[in-house]
Amino acid sequence: MINGKKTFIVLSLLIILRKLSKEERYISSSPDETINVGENLSRELRSGSRVFALYGTLGAGKTLLTKGIARGLQIPDWYYVNSPTFTLINEYEGRLPLYHFDLYRLGDQDDLLEIGFEDYVQKTGVVVIEWPEKAMDLLCSLDVVRIDLHITGEKSREIVVNMGF
Repeated sequence: MINGKKTFIVLSLLIILRKLSKEERYISSSPDETINVGENLSRELRSGSRVFALYGTLGAGKTLLTKGIARGLQIPDWYYVNSPTFTLINEYEGRLPLYHFDLYRLGDQDDLLEIGFEDYVQKTGVVVIEWPEKAMDLLCSLDVVRIDLHITGEKSREIVVNMGF
């Protein structure tokens, strides 16, 4: 009976934590809809800093979502928002600055520290990180919005936003 109570308590805590996590789910049927989700996520951001950690396989739409975040921050269209795969970071000026990291080719976390990652996450602005699993030790102490992108069809995606990492 004790094991049953422990299981019940653990399950109850998981349910409570899930409710507290403020999870939102979106279904995108096209690249434009994925961009719109990103725009909606950033449109109301006013000051301070926000870190978005984007999880998903290659082609899941992480960079499209980032383009939407840029649009919501009123970053001019003449900036070509693309993935900084070979440079690790791209910076864009808008209503709030956007710091876009792509850690796909990151050697180790020391490389990230060398380019001043800790300074970026403390600045006023928005930090978007593609492939954040490569920097988990650096992210665990931050207030991070986790976004999972799942491929559900040729052009469709499920986008799951968790306000609590």
